[in-house]
Amino acid sequence: MGKPSFGDLKTDKGVKELNSFLESRSYIEGYSLSQADLDAFGRLQKAPAANLPHALRWYTHVKSFTPAELKSLGVSGACPMKTAAPTTKDDDDDVDLFASDEEEDAEAAKIREERLKAYAEKKSKKPELIAKSSIVLDVKPWDDETDMKEMEKNVRTIEMDGLVWGASKLVPVGYGINKLQIMCVVEDLKVSVDELVEKIEEFEDFVQSVDIAAFNKI
Repeated sequence: MGKPSFGDLKTDKGVKELNSFLESRSYIEGYSLSQADLDAFGRLQKAPAANLPHALRWYTHVKSFTPAELKSLGVSGACPMKTAAPTTKDDDDDVDLFASDEEEDAEAAKIREERLKAYAEKKSKKPELIAKSSIVLDVKPWDDETDMKEMEKNVRTIEMDGLVWGASKLVPVGYGINKLQIMCVVEDLKVSVDELVEKIEEFEDFVQSVDIAAFNKI
């Protein structure tokens, strides 16, 4: 397999050389984990960057061995996780120094989930758009003797949740007869237009029939 051909692993240059060295090798020496792997691991300051896949693969593999597994392999030395030089920094710094890409990915996923949750909560607080329709109704009387003012008065007594009456006018239909043309705005989920028409036609003394002259979504 040849002797290691990389420099100081405390430098970026040395880690890059290690990556090139491991491109065609699984271990520093031979075909299994050896003391050379532990020594090289201990000289690293941190996990190799993602753009150094061979060194990172080797690093992650060596790091996965437990003390018991090292002993069974006949490799002397402490667990790779314990070979780092003493430091005066906080424990959190030590953890970050040897954090694996998997741990970093988990942290990134956690941050992403928190952001998605915050976005969903923000979106849920936005008022929902209420679908409405503007309707013009033609209310036809029986004849020219029908009291149109009384007819309109009766029509406007109809109250439904989501119904708002608007402007009205009398429109001639011939032979001295006028029809009441009245506008209203309804909330689509609350008001049934068919039910509204039926309620108007219940004023049988005034109303002959009701037609929908115009229907527009707002």
